[in-house]
Amino acid sequence: MSGTNSPEAVKKLLENMQSDLRALSLECKKKFPPVKEAAESGIIKVKTIAARNTEILAALKENSSEVVQPFLMGCGTKEPKITQLCLAAIQRLMSHEVVSETAAGNIINMLWQLMENSLEELKLLQTVLVLLTTNTVVHDEALSKAIVLCFRLHFTKDNITNNTAAATVRQVVTVVFERMVAEDERHRDIIEQPVLVQGNSNRRCVSTLKPCAKDAYMLFQDLCQLVNADAPYWLVGMTEMTRTFGLELLESVLNDFPQVFLQHQEFSFLLKERVCPLVIKLFSPNIKFRQGSSSSSSPAPVEKPYFPICMRLLRVVSVLIKQFYSLLVTECEIFLSLLVKFLDADKPQWLRAVAVESIHRLCVQPQLLRSFCQSYDMKQHSTKVFRDIVNALGSFIQSLFLVPPTGNPATTNQAGNNNSGGPVSTPANSGMLGIGGGVTLLPAFEYRGTWIPILTITVQGSAKATYLEMLDKVEPPTIPEGYAMSVAFHCLLDLVRGITSMIEGELGEVETECQTTTEAASSPTQSSERQESQSTSDQMDKEIVSRAVWEEMVNACWCGLLAALSLLLDASTDEAATENILKAELTMAALCGRLGLVTSRDAFITAICKAYSIQGQNVMMISPSSESHQQVVAVGQPLAVQPQGTVMLTSKNIQCMRTLLNLAHCHGAVLGTSWQLVLATLQHLVWILGLKPSSGGALKPGRAVEGPSTVLTTAVMTDLPVISNILSRLFESSQYLDDVSLHHLINALCSLSLEAMDMAYGNNKEPSLFAVAKLLETGLVNMHRIEILWRPLTGHLLEVCQHPNSRMREWGAEALTSLIKAGLTFSHDPPLSQNQRLQLLLLNPLKEMSSINHPDIRLKQLECVLQILQSQGDSLGPGWPLVLGVMGAIRNDQGESLIRTAFQCLQLVVTDFLPTMPCTCLQIVVDVAGSFGLHNQELNISLTSIGLLWNISDYFFQRGETIEKELNKEEAAQQKQAEEKGVVLNRPFHPAPPFDCLWLCLYAKLGELCVDPRPAVRKSAGQTLFSTIGAHGTLLQHSTWHTVIWKVLFHLLDRVRESSTTADKEKIESGGGNILIHHSRDTAEKQWAETWVLTLAGVARIFNTRRYLLQPLGDFSRAWDVLLDHIQSAALSKNNEVSLAALKSFQEILQIVSPVRDSDKPETPPAVNVPVPVLLGSLSGPGLSRPFVRTDSIGEKLGRYNSSEPPIVTDELEDLNLWWAAWNTWYRIGSESTKPPVTFDKLTFIPSQPFLTALTQIFPALYQHIKAGFSMGDLQKLGVTLHSAVSVPISSDASPFILPSYTEAVLTSLQEAVLTALDVLQKAICVGPENMQIMYPAIFDQLLAFVEFSCKPPQYGQLETKHIANAKYNQAEWVALNYVPFAERSLEVVVDLYQKTACHKAVVNEKVLQNIIKTLRVPLSLKYSCPSESTWKLAVSSLLKVLSIGLPVARQHASSGKFDSMWPELANTFEDFLFTKSIPPDNLSIQEFQRNESIDVEVVQLISTEILPYANFIPKEFVGQIMTMLNKGSIHSQSSSFTEAEIDIRLREEFSKMCFETLLQFSFSNKVTTPQEGYISRMALSVLLKRSQDVLHRYIEDERLSGKCPLPRQQVTEIIFVLKAVSTLIDSLKKTQPENVDGNTWAQVIALYPTLVECITCSSAEVCSALKEALVPFKDFMQPPASKVQNGES
Repeated sequence: MSGTNSPEAVKKLLENMQSDLRALSLECKKKFPPVKEAAESGIIKVKTIAARNTEILAALKENSSEVVQPFLMGCGTKEPKITQLCLAAIQRLMSHEVVSETAAGNIINMLWQLMENSLEELKLLQTVLVLLTTNTVVHDEALSKAIVLCFRLHFTKDNITNNTAAATVRQVVTVVFERMVAEDERHRDIIEQPVLVQGNSNRRCVSTLKPCAKDAYMLFQDLCQLVNADAPYWLVGMTEMTRTFGLELLESVLNDFPQVFLQHQEFSFLLKERVCPLVIKLFSPNIKFRQGSSSSSSPAPVEKPYFPICMRLLRVVSVLIKQFYSLLVTECEIFLSLLVKFLDADKPQWLRAVAVESIHRLCVQPQLLRSFCQSYDMKQHSTKVFRDIVNALGSFIQSLFLVPPTGNPATTNQAGNNNSGGPVSTPANSGMLGIGGGVTLLPAFEYRGTWIPILTITVQGSAKATYLEMLDKVEPPTIPEGYAMSVAFHCLLDLVRGITSMIEGELGEVETECQTTTEAASSPTQSSERQESQSTSDQMDKEIVSRAVWEEMVNACWCGLLAALSLLLDASTDEAATENILKAELTMAALCGRLGLVTSRDAFITAICKAYSIQGQNVMMISPSSESHQQVVAVGQPLAVQPQGTVMLTSKNIQCMRTLLNLAHCHGAVLGTSWQLVLATLQHLVWILGLKPSSGGALKPGRAVEGPSTVLTTAVMTDLPVISNILSRLFESSQYLDDVSLHHLINALCSLSLEAMDMAYGNNKEPSLFAVAKLLETGLVNMHRIEILWRPLTGHLLEVCQHPNSRMREWGAEALTSLIKAGLTFSHDPPLSQNQRLQLLLLNPLKEMSSINHPDIRLKQLECVLQILQSQGDSLGPGWPLVLGVMGAIRNDQGESLIRTAFQCLQLVVTDFLPTMPCTCLQIVVDVAGSFGLHNQELNISLTSIGLLWNISDYFFQRGETIEKELNKEEAAQQKQAEEKGVVLNRPFHPAPPFDCLWLCLYAKLGELCVDPRPAVRKSAGQTLFSTIGAHGTLLQHSTWHTVIWKVLFHLLDRVRESSTTADKEKIESGGGNILIHHSRDTAEKQWAETWVLTLAGVARIFNTRRYLLQPLGDFSRAWDVLLDHIQSAALSKNNEVSLAALKSFQEILQIVSPVRDSDKPETPPAVNVPVPVLLGSLSGPGLSRPFVRTDSIGEKLGRYNSSEPPIVTDELEDLNLWWAAWNTWYRIGSESTKPPVTFDKLTFIPSQPFLTALTQIFPALYQHIKAGFSMGDLQKLGVTLHSAVSVPISSDASPFILPSYTEAVLTSLQEAVLTALDVLQKAICVGPENMQIMYPAIFDQLLAFVEFSCKPPQYGQLETKHIANAKYNQAEWVALNYVPFAERSLEVVVDLYQKTACHKAVVNEKVLQNIIKTLRVPLSLKYSCPSESTWKLAVSSLLKVLSIGLPVARQHASSGKFDSMWPELANTFEDFLFTKSIPPDNLSIQEFQRNESIDVEVVQLISTEILPYANFIPKEFVGQIMTMLNKGSIHSQSSSFTEAEIDIRLREEFSKMCFETLLQFSFSNKVTTPQEGYISRMALSVLLKRSQDVLHRYIEDERLSGKCPLPRQQVTEIIFVLKAVSTLIDSLKKTQPENVDGNTWAQVIALYPTLVECITCSSAEVCSALKEALVPFKDFMQPPASKVQNGES
C-alpha cells in the first residue's frame, strides 16, 4: 500500500481527518455539543500524534479508538447528514488501515445499531465491505456480527438494499476465505507445531485452526446449518434465510476455494459430513417424483420438485464433482447415479434439461471422466458410472425421438407432418430442397416423423448452460423444442472430443518418453543405465496402468456412443451436424484403432460405411417419405454380380464418404483389418461415380459406363475431381504407415481385388478396377520399402494378369509393369547396383509373366522390357538373365506382333547393351537370338536374328580379351562353389574353356538354324556360321577345334544330309505372298539341296583353310573319313546340284598342301615371340581380316602352329592314309554314280556331264599323292570308272550346252578330262620306276576301248539313246554323244604312246601291237560304213605309223613267238581294208575317190617296203596271204561275174598297178630263197595272163556279133582294164631282173599279141586308146635278147 504510506498521502490523510473533524464539530455545534467537543479534542489529538511521532500511521492505529470515537458519536446522533459524514470519515480511516481491533469492534457495534434502526443501509454495507476488505483486524465475534448484519440487510423490504446486501454477503464470504488462503500462504514455510487440543467443548471452534481458518470454518459450517434449516452456531442474530441463497453461497465457496477443503482435514470433514448429506436430502423430491403419476395412487402426497433449489443443487453437485471428486468418491457415485436418473423420460422436461446441462459440464472435463472410469467402472463391485452416463445420454436422445414431448407447452406443433416441420422462412437460407414439397430450412434431426430442430447453444468444447444459470427464476422455464436434444448432442460430441484428445495426448507423451528412454539407455555409464532401467520399468508400469484405463474408458462408452451417434446420423438433415457426427465416429474409430480395440474400431467404421450406403443396395423408390429430405446427387448400379435396381447417393452419403476418406487418410495406421470395410465402401462409391483408373493408379472421372442407369448431378460432377484427388492422396499417405499397417492395407486391397475378379468371371462386363489401381498407387508411393510388400503385391497382380476378363487383365499388367519400371528407376538406398537381391526381386514378376498365355499381357510385358532397356539398360547387371529370359520365352505360336516386339528388345540389347551386361549373360543372348531365328512367324525376323548373331560374334571377337578374363574369373568362382557343395559343375561343351564354350554355343545355335525348315534362313545361317568360324575361329583354343569339328560341323552335316534325303519332292507352287519360285528351287528337295551344298562347301573350306590346326588333333584321320563319307553321300545323291557341289568340296580339300615343310606352308604367320602387344595386321592366316590388338597370347596361340616350336611334322604314313582314303572315296563315287540303273523310267537319275567331268578332273590331283602306291588293281578300278563315266548319255535338254552342234566334231569336257587323267597316268609311268611300266598295256587297253567307240558307241545299261539329230529338245530323252572325236583323239594318244613304248617289255609281252591292230581292224573293215569317214582315214594313218614302229620290233622278237598271233590279224586287217565290203557313197567325187585310192596305195607301199623285204623273218602263211591279196588287187576288176550292184564301181587303176608292180617286184627282184615263193609268183603271173587272154577273146567275139550296137559299159570297162593290166605287166617285166622272169611267162605274154591285134577293129575310142598303150610295149619283143636260150634253160 505504498500509495497510502507515502509522506504526501499521510499529510493528506491528516489534513482530511482534521477537516472531517472540523466539519463534524460544526454540524454538531447546536444540537449535539458532546460530539462537538469530542471532535475538537480529536483535532488536537491528531495534531499531537502528528507532531510527536515519526511513524504517524502506526501511532494513529494505536490511538485509533480515540480518533474514531468522535465519528462513532456522530453516528449515534442518527442524523442522516452527520451519519453520512462520519461513515465517510470512518471509511477513510479504514482505507488507510489505521483502525485497531478494538476500534473495529466499536465500529461494528455502531453499525449494528444503525442497521437495527434501518438507517443508511447502503452506506452500512459499503462500510462493512471496506472494513473487511482493507484489513484483517475484524475476527471471530466481530466478524460474525458484521456478516449477520449483511444477511439481515438482505432480507429488508427494499429491493435495492436486498440486492446490494446479497452482493455484499457474497463478497464478505469470499473475503473470509481469501484471508484463510492468505494465512496459509504466510504459514506455508513454517513447520506447524502440534497444538494441544483444549478440552473446550465449544462446538463453534476447532482449536487446531489458525484465526482466519477458524472464521472460515465457522462460517461454512453455519451456512450448511442454515441451508438445512437449522440454527447457526456462529452467525448469532440471524433472523431469516433462504435455501436458494444458502446454496448459492455454498456453491461459490466450493467453486472458488477448493484448495481450502482439499488441504484442511476439518474442512474435508465438513464436506463429507455436512454438505453431501444435505445435498442428497434436498434431492429427494426430484428422485421420487414421476411426471404424470396421479397423486391419488400414492399413499402420501409427493413433494413436487422445485426448480430453483433443484437447479442450484445440480450446480453444487457439479462443483463437488468437479473439485472434490477425489475426496468424495462414494458420494459422487450417488450424485452421478442421480444425474443419470434425472434424464429419465418420466421426469419433467426442465429437470431433464438441467440434468443434461450438468452432464454436459462433466463431459467437457475428460480428466474427470477418466477418474470416474478408474474409480467406478474399473472397480469390481461398483456401479459402471461412466458407462451409465454415456448410455443414459443415448437413451435420452432416443427417448426424445420416440416420445413426443407433450408436457412441454412450447411444442405446439407435432413434427408429424413434414410440411409444417418448422417455421418456414425464405429458402435463401439453405440450398437443401426437400423432396416432400415443403422446404426444410432449419438445421434439424428428423426420424420416423419426429422433427427436432438443432439449436446453437454453446461454443464447441465449453459447457455454457442456459437453465443452470437461471438463478432468478422461481418457476420452471419453458424449454424450447430441440434444446435438450441439442445439449445432449453436444454432450456426445464433447465427450468424444475430450476423451480422444486426452488419451491421444497421453499416448503421445508415452511414445515420446519411450523414445527418449531408449535413446538414453544407450549411454555408456553403468550407473545411469541402472537408473534408466529402473525408470523404464516404472514407465512401463505407468503405461500399463494408463493403457488399462484408456481401454476401459473406450470399452465403457463405445456402444452407447455408437448407438446414439448412428441414430443421430440417420436422423440428421443438417450438413454441419452430419459433419460433426461423422467426425465423432471417425475420431472414435481412430482412437479404438490406436488402442488396438478391434471390435469397437470396426463397429465405428462399419457405422460410417453403413451410413454411406444408407440409401442402400436395395432399390430406392423416390417417394415423399421422411427420408427424402436429402438431395439425391447420384444414381447408379450397385457393384454386384447380378445388379438389381439402382443405387442412389445423397449428399449425406457423399459426406460419409469424405469422412471415410479422411479416416483412411489420417488414421490408416490403426485401421488394420478394417481396411477391408473401408476400401470395399470406397470401391462402391468409385463404382457408382464411374471413376476409372488412369496412369499411376489414380482414379479419374470416366464416361458413365453402364448405360442410362448412372446419373450424376452437376453438384457431384464438380466434386468428382476432388474425390479422385482425395482418393489418390489417401493412398499416397500409405507411405507414412508402418510396415504392419501397410500389410493390412495391401491384404485388404488384394482381397477386394479377388472379389472383383470373382465377379468379373464369366462375363465381359466392365470389372471394378479400384483395387488393382490402388495396389499400383500404394506400391508406387512405397517404393522406398518396396521389399516388404513386393511379393504379396506382385503375386496378386500376376493372378489378375491371368484373368479371363480382358479389361481386368489389362490393368493387372499395367499395374505390374508400372511398378516394375518405377521400382527400377527409383533411387533406392543403397542403390540397386549395390543391392542385387532387390533388383532381382523387382525383375522377377516380369519373368513370371512369361508363364501367362494371354498375348495382350505378354505384349505389355515386352513393352515394359523395352522401356526398361531404354531407361535402365546400362544398370541391369545381374537382372540381365531375367530380362533376356523374358524375350526368350516368346513362343512360336504367340503371334507376330509379340514376336516383333520381343525381337525389337533383342535388337536393342545387341546393338547397345552387350558391353554393359555381365559376360555370363552373353550365352543367354546367343540362345535368345537363336530362338528368334527359329520362330517361323516372320521370315525377316529370323533373318535379322541371324544378322544379330553375326554382330554378337563380332563383338566377341573385338572384346575377346576382356570377355575371356571375366568368364574365367566367374568360372573359377563357380568351380569353387561347386566343390564346396560337392556337386559337379555342369555346363554345355564342358571341359572347353568358358570363352570357347561361348563360341561353341554360338556355333551350335547357328547350326540349329542351318536346318530350319525355311530355305532362306538355312542359307543365311549357313553363310553366317561358316563366315564366323572362318573369321574368328583363330580365337579358339586348339583343343576346342575338336568340338567344333565333331559337335558342330559334323553334327550339322548329319542333320542336313538326313533332311535332304527325306525332303519332299512335291512341287511348291509359290512362296507365300505370290513370290514366284525359280524352277530350280520349286520343291523342298531342291531347296534342301542348296543347303546341303552350302554346308558341305563350308565344312570343306574349314578343313582346307584350318588344316594346320586340325591335323595335330588326335583323330584327324577319323574326321577326314567322316568328311569323305559326307562328300561321297552328297556326290551320290540324286541331285545334280548337290553331287556337283560335293565334288567341288572334294576338289577343295584335295588342294591342301601337306604341312610337312615349314617353308612352303602358306598359313604360317610370321614368327611371333615378342612379349609386347602385337598388332596382327598383316597376318596372312585366313580369317584375320581385321587388325586387332591382343596383349596376351594370340602370339602363343598362333605360335603353337609355327616356328616358335619345332614345326609339326605330320606322320608321312598318316598323310598317305588320308590320300588313300580320298582315293577310295573317289572310286566309290565314280563306280556308284556311273553304274547304270537296272530299269529306266522318266525319273531315272543319270549323273550330269559337269559332275562326271569334275569327278574325272579330281583324279590327276589325287593321283599325285598316291602314285607311289598306285597298283594295277587301282588302275583297273580307274579304268572301269572312266569307261563308265564316258558311257553316260546326256539328257536331251542338256545337250545344247554340252554339244555345240552335232555336225561339229569336238570333245566334251568330260572326254578331255578322261584323256587328261590317262595322260597324267602314262606320264607318271614314264618317269616312274621300272615296276610301274607293267601298267602300259592296261592303259593301251583302256585307250583302245575308247577307240572302239568310234564305230560302236558304248551302251549305258538298257538305256535307249537316240542320235542327237533325232532327239527333241524339250522331251526327257537321252542322247548318245558323238564319240567319234573322242575315239579319234584316243587313237592319236595310242599312236603317240606306242611310238614311245613299243620296245617296253610289257608292251611286247602283252601283245599291245596285236591289240592295236585288232582294234583298228574294225573301222578299217567298215571303211565307208564308218560313222565318220575321218575315222577310217585316221585308222589307216595310225596303222601305218604303228606298223612302221611295231614291225621292226616284231621282227626282232620273231624267234620268241610273242608276235605269232599278230601276223594273221594283220593280214586280215589288210584284207578287210583293201577289199572292203562297204560301198563308197554315191556322191563321192572323182578327186575323193582318187584320194582314197592313194591311201590304199600307201598300204600296198607299206607292204612292199616293210613286210615283203623281210619275208625271211615273217611266217610263210602270212607272206602267202599277202601275195594272194596283191594278186587279187592287181586283177581286182576281173571278177567272174558282174552283179548289178557293181556296175558302177570305179576302177582303182593306180592301186591295181601298184599291186602288179609289187607282185612283180616281189616275184622277180628278189632271189627266190624258197621254191615255194617263186612258185607263188609264177603261178600268179600265169593266172593273170590267162585271164587277160580270156577277156580279150570274149570281147572280140561280142564286138563282132554286136554290129553297130555298142557293147555294155561294163564290158568295155573291163576290156580297157585288161589292156591296161597287160601294159602294166609288160612294164613290170621289163623292169625286173631278166633272170628272175620265167621263160614260160614271156611266152604267155607274147602269145597275147595276136589277140590284141584282133581287137584293133573295135569301135570304142576308149578301147582303142587302151589298145595302143598295150601294143606299144611289144616293140621290145621284136628282137629277142641274146640270153634267151640260157634263160629258158635256167
